[in-house]
Amino acid sequence: MPPTDLKPLRTPKAIAEAVDRAVAYTPSTDMHTHLYTPAFGSLLLWGVDELVTYHYLIAEVLRTNRSVSSEDYWAMPLARRAEHIWRVLFVENEPISEARRGVLTTLAKLGITAGPNGLAEAREYFRDVTVEQHVDTVLRLSNARSVVMTNDPFDDAERAVWLSEPDPDPRFRAAMRIDLLLNSWEAATAKLRAMGYPVSPVFTRATYAEIRRFLDDWAERMDPLYLAVSLPYDFTYPADDARSRIIANCVLPFCRERGIPFAMMVGVKRLINPALQLAGDGVGLWDMRSLERLCAGNPDVRFLVTVLARENQHELCVTARKFPNLLPFGCWWFLNDPSLILEMTRMRVELLGFSFVPQHSDARVLDQLIYKWAHSRALIATVLKEKYADLAATGWPLTEEAIRRDVQQLFAGNLEAFVA
Repeated sequence: MPPTDLKPLRTPKAIAEAVDRAVAYTPSTDMHTHLYTPAFGSLLLWGVDELVTYHYLIAEVLRTNRSVSSEDYWAMPLARRAEHIWRVLFVENEPISEARRGVLTTLAKLGITAGPNGLAEAREYFRDVTVEQHVDTVLRLSNARSVVMTNDPFDDAERAVWLSEPDPDPRFRAAMRIDLLLNSWEAATAKLRAMGYPVSPVFTRATYAEIRRFLDDWAERMDPLYLAVSLPYDFTYPADDARSRIIANCVLPFCRERGIPFAMMVGVKRLINPALQLAGDGVGLWDMRSLERLCAGNPDVRFLVTVLARENQHELCVTARKFPNLLPFGCWWFLNDPSLILEMTRMRVELLGFSFVPQHSDARVLDQLIYKWAHSRALIATVLKEKYADLAATGWPLTEEAIRRDVQQLFAGNLEAFVA
C-alpha cells in the first residue's frame, strides 16, 4: 500500500480517496467459502461453465424461460446447461440481476469481453489455463490473502482426500462442517459406525464419548479455524431433540476445551422446491432467543453467527452488543445483494463500530471470489465514506492511518483475533 499521511483529513474528498485506497489495497481473509485446494481434485469447482451454471442462475433461468422444465434442464450435460443459461439470461434478456452482473464482472476482470459472445470467449480463455494458475489469478484479482474452506468429514470423497494427507496450501484454511451430525442423527449414526466410531442411536455416555473422539480426531487432522453448521430457521436450543443433546454434551465442551469457535449459519428452509435441487432452498425467520441462551450460558465459548433472514439482522446486532463472545459475520446467500449489503453494513457500523466481519463470499466456484469481493469492497467503501464524513464533521482528527487500521480490522483482523 502507498505511504499515508498522518495529518487529519479535512474534506469529504480527502476522506473518500483515503477510504478507496485502504479498501482496494487491504487483503481480505474470506472466512466462509465452499472452495478447496487443487489437491482436492474435482471438489474444487472452477471455470466459466461452472460459473454460469451456479445455482442462483439456475433459479433465474427456470423462471425466465419456462419452456425448458427443471427435469429437462438437469438432463442436459454441464456444457449444454451453461449454453442454455447464457442464451436465456445474457442474450435474450438483459443481465441485470446481481448474480448475472457478477458473472460479467468476473469475465471483465479476467480480460474477457462482457458481451453476448462472452461464453465462447471465456471457454477459449480457459482452454490453456491450469487450475493451479487459475487459483493464483483469482486470489490476486480478489485480493484475498486466504480463504476458509468448508470441510465435511462425513463426505466420502472429501474424507478420502484428507486421509491421503494432501500437501497443504497455506492460503486455504480448514473449517470443520458437522451438518449431518446435528441435522440428521440417524444418518450420522450409520456414517460414524462405518468410520469406526461405535455410537448408538440412543444417547449414552459411551455415544457422547465417541462423538467427542470423532470431533477430536478430525480436528487434529484438519486443524480447523472453527467448527461450523448450517441450521434451519426453526432451530431451537435447548430442546428435547438429538441436535440439542449433541450441542450440549459434545459440541460446546469440544469448542470450550480446544478453544475453537462454533460458527452457526441459521435460517435455511431446505428444498421448498425440490425440483430445483441445490437452487431450491428458501429462507425463514429464526427465533433468536436460542442464540441469547447459548451466549449467556456459555460465556467461555465463542460464537460466529450469520443469519439468512433480513428481519433477523437488527436483533443479531443488538444481541452482539450484549455478548462479547458473539461475532456477526457476512451477508449470507439471499442477503448478498447490494441494497441489503449497504443496509446491513450501515446498521452494523452504527451499532457495533468495527467489531464485526462485514463479508464472506460463500463462493462455491473459485471464479466467484473475483466478483463477490469486487462488489462488496465497493459497497463497504460507500458506507465507510459516509460514516467517516459524519465523524469528521464532529471535529474528530481522522487520519488515513486510522482508516487503514479500521479496514484491516474489518477484512482480516477481527476474525484472526476471534479465532486466536
